[in-house]
Amino acid sequence: MIYDAKEHWETIYQTKNPDEVSWYQEKPETSLKLIAETGLDKDSIIIDIGAGDSRLVDNLLDMGYRNITVLDVSSAALEKAKKRLGNRANAVKWEVSDLREFETSDRYDLWHDRAVLHFLTAEEDINKYTETVKRLLKPNGYLIISTFSENGPKKCSGLDIRQYSKDSMKKLFSDFEHIKSFEEEHKTPWGVNQIFIYSIFKRKRDKK
Repeated sequence: MIYDAKEHWETIYQTKNPDEVSWYQEKPETSLKLIAETGLDKDSIIIDIGAGDSRLVDNLLDMGYRNITVLDVSSAALEKAKKRLGNRANAVKWEVSDLREFETSDRYDLWHDRAVLHFLTAEEDINKYTETVKRLLKPNGYLIISTFSENGPKKCSGLDIRQYSKDSMKKLFSDFEHIKSFEEEHKTPWGVNQIFIYSIFKRKRDKK
């Protein structure tokens, strides 16, 4: 289905409270645990892709990380996050962009994506995503992605999605070192269980 991503997500974030969307987490425990497990120092450059008004950034600031970029196609979502953070928002780099069109001179030590990749259903968009990761992630940088698993929903937010398994994630990022994948049950604010698959990769050093 062809849709206007900007219009769709602006409408979502303009009309719904944070706890009225299925992906809401009061505290993103699993993502925070996986980020901490990388052992990256607090000066590492982190980007949270399609973050919406996720509380990941709040918690990363609490943990002492100093170089955080938050990207989303919805300016309304990022404004909500900025308002919540108050003065602390000044310590964060905010990017309003469709990931498929995102250009930057920055390079990242860690790329975090919870629930963006599975919305890309066209092969062209999926290829663009993987190429963007390869271009923007530093050698030895970490890639943490959470998507709907093959045991998860087939639609979300009125949109078709693509489900993933450990094998399909490893195939998609075959140029990366696969560290681990595991499924996790997420309970929506209205009590419905959704199965996600988390995958962690490390970008290999470029061959000389």
